[in-house]
Amino acid sequence: MKYLAYHFTVSPPQPGSDILIALLGEGAFESFDTTANGFTAYLPESADPGVNLSAIELEGISFQWTIEEIAEQNWNASWESNFEPVVVENLVCIRAHFHPHHNDVKYNIEITPKMSFGTGHHDTTWQMCKALFELDVIQKSVLDMGCGTGVLAILAKKLGAGKTLAIDIDEWSVENSIENCQVNGASDIDVKKGDASVLPEKPTFDVILANINKNVLKQDMNRYFGCMNTNGHLLLSGFFTTDVEELKQQATLCGFQYSETSSRNGWAILHLKK
Repeated sequence: MKYLAYHFTVSPPQPGSDILIALLGEGAFESFDTTANGFTAYLPESADPGVNLSAIELEGISFQWTIEEIAEQNWNASWESNFEPVVVENLVCIRAHFHPHHNDVKYNIEITPKMSFGTGHHDTTWQMCKALFELDVIQKSVLDMGCGTGVLAILAKKLGAGKTLAIDIDEWSVENSIENCQVNGASDIDVKKGDASVLPEKPTFDVILANINKNVLKQDMNRYFGCMNTNGHLLLSGFFTTDVEELKQQATLCGFQYSETSSRNGWAILHLKK
């Protein structure tokens, strides 16, 4: 699958970029990388953006954009020039093969994405990783929904998880997750292509991790509830703090119990229980 990169220059960059990202997240854009003067939004080449950029008017905020076709063979070079290791306190470092090994954390995870996305939202990745350390996942069945590069599934395995399933709608993400699992000694993780429709209809998972976006999370909440074991944990991220109440309401309607919320630089994580 080829992607289009929408390069946005925003004035002022903050909070302008966060507001625009929230609006674009309502459409078909899959991932965002912040820059010094704005951000880049990624869209599958064949997808309709779902948002009329020319019609967006924001008081006190101006923006312009250019569109670039991202060739599959050029993705690694583009990513390598921008990616910095994600270090979560003294717990884990998510790094590329060209970054040095971090000796002052408990775990190192090495990833090399292709056309998949799993490192753009460092704040959501950071929070989901930290939250995993606060759960008991030893021998628990885990689902990483919208796995991207497979980071969360790999970390769960390193923390002692039992049967682990990683799912993504993008074929590149699936292929890349399989390779990253192998590199990190977690080749027993089952990686599948699909969306929530491929989830089992009976309780199967003790822990579900979903770092996607608000609309997909709302749409799939019932499926998460149906395939989760009693006393299971659901960790959601990929949305802003302003979206928390909307997601809490949807989760309550589906039968989940609210546990807690945390945030980092405007990005939120929601912990729910069944």
